[in-house]
Amino acid sequence: MSSIDLDEETIERLDGLRVDDESYDEVINELINIYQAEELTLFRGSDEDY
Repeated sequence: MSSIDLDEETIERLDGLRVDDESYDEVINELINIYQAEELTLFRGSDEDY
């Protein structure tokens, strides 16, 4: 499994997002899913005819 090093500021920001003792993996996966959903929405939105 891959690992990454996070600086203290990033860890503090992740701690602020954690709910009910979520693991960092869970928080990061949730952020990635949100990012992908927003990216897909923007992509689909650009396909509309005006």
